[in-house]
Amino acid sequence: MTRSGDHGPSFVVLLTLCCLVTFGCYFAVSIRLPLVPLYARSFGVTTAQIGVINAAFYLMAGLLALPSGALSDRFGRKRMAVTGSLILLAGMLLLSIGRSYPMLTLIYLLLGAGLAAFGPTMMSWVAEIAPSTHLGRAYGWYTTALFCAMGAGPAVGGAAGKYLGYPPVFLIGALVVAVNLWAVWRLLPATEPDASGGGGRGRWRRSLNEVLGNRPLLGCWAAAFGACIVTGMFLSFLPLHADNRGLGVGQIGAVFLVQAAANGVSRIPFGAFSDRVGQRKHQALAGVLLITLSIAAFAPARSFHHFLVAGIALGASNAVAFTSVGALIAETVAPRIRGMAMGGYNTAIYFGLMAGSILLGPVIEAIGFGPGFLLTGVLNLPFVLCFAWAMRGYRRELPEGV
Repeated sequence: MTRSGDHGPSFVVLLTLCCLVTFGCYFAVSIRLPLVPLYARSFGVTTAQIGVINAAFYLMAGLLALPSGALSDRFGRKRMAVTGSLILLAGMLLLSIGRSYPMLTLIYLLLGAGLAAFGPTMMSWVAEIAPSTHLGRAYGWYTTALFCAMGAGPAVGGAAGKYLGYPPVFLIGALVVAVNLWAVWRLLPATEPDASGGGGRGRWRRSLNEVLGNRPLLGCWAAAFGACIVTGMFLSFLPLHADNRGLGVGQIGAVFLVQAAANGVSRIPFGAFSDRVGQRKHQALAGVLLITLSIAAFAPARSFHHFLVAGIALGASNAVAFTSVGALIAETVAPRIRGMAMGGYNTAIYFGLMAGSILLGPVIEAIGFGPGFLLTGVLNLPFVLCFAWAMRGYRRELPEGV
């Protein structure tokens, strides 16, 4: 893979291309989010069944992220990114003709598989094109592009759906995926898979053993899982909690907006900062601790301004944590297993979001929203401690002269 200073495209050019195709992919897939529940309800799908449809996406993405990452190690990043884009294209096209609960569920399984192939592959690619001194800022820019896409997609989808109807918007998403597929195929350079580990089942077993024996990597996965339980709680139950406190729909939307904005705009400066500090594990630990405090801050919130402050804190805390965690994963594993490592990271993210959405609902019904948000912060602490233990003794190997 070409890095800064080698012959070929520069690091800045390659990172820009990675950010653009990542934005395009996540924008196209996210355009469906505000529309599918309404679309499904229009032909008789129940609320519970809509929940199952959404869960199918997270389940498939979580199950396939790690093996898809491993396949990108085996067959090359470009092949897996193209494969994921093709699957997403098929899913968005089928979404425009889906007319039943079983069909929508199958389509969401397909979309989850496509994103599982695309996401870990691109995260691994960023690590390969970035110099070791620029990993933090590279992931800062990359994840900012991803979050901007996930914010812009639903906004455009909702506005377009109002005037065009639902199926045409899904076709627009498919068109964006098609353009993105062309860009991945034509503009991003091919990468050669690492053949040093041999092939077949033996290579898979050795790679898996190496991944599972990497204590710092497992700590990063644990931190991501715990933090995403918090995010799942926020996304699923913050509107109900805020409504109970008397906030209007517009005010609830503003809380989501400031959380997303703080998360997005903070990633670039905090990513650059993590490159400058001697050991970025300290920034990651501070971030996951702040996530715990931020979600707990929603428990006593009663005024709109209190909710806004807690939302900003949660967004900034995620930026502090995840820019460092992504770079740490790239640092702690060998390039030949980086796809598998990033796949496991994505699995932790998706399963954490599922756990926060599914498991904490019954808890809230039993103890209420305020105690539920406080308990969510407490539940994250074991994962914070696991990360701190796993990173004990780990030191970043700094390049000479840094």
